[in-house]
Amino acid sequence: MTRVCWRCGARTDDDRRVRCDCGEPLWLESDPEAAPDSWPSCIESMWDVLPLLGVDAPSPGDGLPAAAGGTPLVRTEPLDTGGVTLYVKPEGLNPTGSFKDRGTAFGIAAALERGERRVGTVSHGNMAESVAAGAAAAGMDCTVLVPADIADERLAAIARYGPRLVRADGDYGRLYFEALEAGRDAGVRFLNSDAPWRVAGQATTALEVLAQFARTADGEAPDALVLPVSSGGHASGAWQAVRSLTAAGLLDAPPKLCFVQAAACAPIAEAFARGDDEVTAVEGGATIAYSIANADPPSGNRALAAASATDGAVVAVDDPAIERAGERFAGAGLAVEPASATTLAALEPLRDAGVLDDGDTAALVATGRGFGDGGAEVATERVDLSAVDSLFE
Repeated sequence: MTRVCWRCGARTDDDRRVRCDCGEPLWLESDPEAAPDSWPSCIESMWDVLPLLGVDAPSPGDGLPAAAGGTPLVRTEPLDTGGVTLYVKPEGLNPTGSFKDRGTAFGIAAALERGERRVGTVSHGNMAESVAAGAAAAGMDCTVLVPADIADERLAAIARYGPRLVRADGDYGRLYFEALEAGRDAGVRFLNSDAPWRVAGQATTALEVLAQFARTADGEAPDALVLPVSSGGHASGAWQAVRSLTAAGLLDAPPKLCFVQAAACAPIAEAFARGDDEVTAVEGGATIAYSIANADPPSGNRALAAASATDGAVVAVDDPAIERAGERFAGAGLAVEPASATTLAALEPLRDAGVLDDGDTAALVATGRGFGDGGAEVATERVDLSAVDSLFE
């Protein structure tokens, strides 16, 4: 699978490369000629829309990979805000309760096709649970690196799938890069937040939304697609989907890509507000939307470019607004985690900025339902960041 840099255009066939020499993340090369010339007739899983991306896709096989995606697009009139008609994509209906299953599904399936039996990830949230579950279903060895101070309930939720759990002391932001290097040397495929395979799988969220809109009476795409943003991997997938569909001639009027962060930790939104084309790391503070509190997002620049290129925006919302939005989701019969509630909270600032207006239509991606309760005692290992490469000796 050829990988290409979104920024400088450099290409490589090195299947283990995740980042370009220029420092930016790679994604799988899309071929418009390889995409179908029509929308799928039905969508039962992510694999029904994945051909639209025009990438060399693996076979889904069984277990979690086969079940990922295929979530509905729900018209939610009670949530309509300021004259904007809203639809919701409830990603909590994925096998482990989040959109992360899409990227995991692609990654696990591709690894199995290559005869690989060892995967890992750096996460203390939904991605950790997803990779652990996907590996368990496939009978693969799985290593999950988490911060040393991870909450017990989150640890228990990950542990139930039986991965090797390692608490890492040190700068958790650096662990993303250290794990990629250690895994590359040891033959462990790390399906981190913006790895090319993961981005390709997560592109199916946007592919499904646009295919579902195409099957409606007017066949028009929404005016905007609104997603929470953390590392920038999901945002990158949405941009790759829009670019690919446009190049393939299936999308005449691409939606604006609008991304949302929690105000306490909003490096991408702050860069967008300044008019910058690069994201600067922030100190970051506590927020109820902890799953998107990424102070130094590895695909931040790519998410920023995606918003600008589609006339979208990146906005930040505070915790009280997130709480109110969560209550509104619940009032419409949808239980979502705080990170997902940010999408509804973003409607007011997006209208204030002139990105959305009366009569527009927007699709909100409710990325997950969050963690369930744990309870069991969990066995973990402990490692200092400087010794990550010793994990696989």
